[in-house]
Amino acid sequence: MSFRKFILELTVFVCGALVMIYEIIGSRLLSPYIGASTYVWTSLIGVILAALSLGYWLGGRIADRRPELKILALVLFLAGGLVAVTILLKDLILSFIAQMPFGLEVKSVTAALLLFAPASVLLGFVTPYAVRLKITTLEDAGKTVGRLYALSTVGSILGTFLAGFFLIPFVGSEKTLYLIGASLIALSMLLAPFALTRLNIAVLVLFVLGIGASEAKIYFLRQTSDLHDIDTEYSRVQVFKTVEPKTKREMRAIATDPFFVQSAMFADSDELALEYANYYHLLKHFKANFQKTLLIGGAGYTFPREYLKKYPAAQMDVVEIDPQMTHIAKKFFRLEENPQLNIIHQDGRVYLNQSGANQYDVVLMDAFGSLFSVPFQLTTVEAVRHISRVLKDDGVVIFNLGGAIKGDAARFLQAEFKTYKQVFPQVYLFKINADYTDEQLQNLIIVASKNKNAAALTSDDAQTSNLLGHLYNGQINFDIEILTDDLAPVEYYNSFAQSAYRK
Repeated sequence: MSFRKFILELTVFVCGALVMIYEIIGSRLLSPYIGASTYVWTSLIGVILAALSLGYWLGGRIADRRPELKILALVLFLAGGLVAVTILLKDLILSFIAQMPFGLEVKSVTAALLLFAPASVLLGFVTPYAVRLKITTLEDAGKTVGRLYALSTVGSILGTFLAGFFLIPFVGSEKTLYLIGASLIALSMLLAPFALTRLNIAVLVLFVLGIGASEAKIYFLRQTSDLHDIDTEYSRVQVFKTVEPKTKREMRAIATDPFFVQSAMFADSDELALEYANYYHLLKHFKANFQKTLLIGGAGYTFPREYLKKYPAAQMDVVEIDPQMTHIAKKFFRLEENPQLNIIHQDGRVYLNQSGANQYDVVLMDAFGSLFSVPFQLTTVEAVRHISRVLKDDGVVIFNLGGAIKGDAARFLQAEFKTYKQVFPQVYLFKINADYTDEQLQNLIIVASKNKNAAALTSDDAQTSNLLGHLYNGQINFDIEILTDDLAPVEYYNSFAQSAYRK
């Protein structure tokens, strides 16, 4: 009897938590198809808030006409059914959206509308409807409204921490979605007895089918591509087997977005599988007597393994924000303990801010967010000044980035190149694919040196000579503002590059 007395309080508390879990999990579900950029977060938050607002209005309107507990139970049951639809159709819908010839803004809003708005409307229905059921007299109306909305908000706070600190890293995004749907269905059954109606049976069948289809897909991909889909505190990581396009050699890769792999390793050797990583060997040309190197962005740790093998007398510090990424590298990418390798799990910018001056001969930049977008805090003039500060007097930085050199897709490269020229006296640009046009999206390498004298751009070493031969000698547009901590529209600039890539 006491439990039934507080059933409405429990309902609004649990639904408040589930709304926030649903929203946070949404970014992980979308990331393999359209990335996890600010555009995705903006769309999810905006669409779900709009859906909740519509639900508040509907809940209040219907509550005045038919304040019945069984209606609230039906709404929760249907919300669970709509989550089941998300589970069943998310891959099909997101695959279609990813192929749409529109910008990332349109894709992310469309995905949020189709997958998360319907259930969010019904979740918004709950609190105003519960308030109407709970109010018995006008004298206690204000107290009742305040208590129930406070419980809903406390539930949302708990759901936020639960999703970020426990569910995503330890349960995973897919299984958390199952949990959301099951919780809504179970909560509806607490409110009213379950009836064997066609609608109720259809919802349960849909829920089971959704889980079955999702698990079958995971099993199929594990068997065919050895795919491991891993949620970490920072991103959704997919580790899988594939082949190198030119040689058809088998390799294992890491991807955190739908278009590019962040690291790759050949199955039969330790040689570098991705061409851009070879350009980090330019360090021996621009800073011949190097001893200590800083790499920001570890991912699969393929270059650190190469570095320690090729330069056994040198040392390397790797700053990798995600501890689980290091665990993945040890499990899947043959990363081993080495006294010459020091791994720091910290945000790259925070590490730069706190590091002492004149520590490193070389800084290598290989940090990426979503869809070849570099985390903005590592791109700004303030960050570049910190890089310069931690370097010795003739130190060098080598920065891998994606973009174009001319056209709309070149905005990030142009802004970043100009930003580096504000700090370093010598800045060079290398095209990895010399046969690409300047307008094509491609991997590019910025090399910046603190040495006031221009470097020799020839070498007797065959590998180095080949790399130096990719120096870009054309004009770069500087009619663009440098990037600063106050204004660094990195994702906006890269949205043009993403659109160009889709075309």
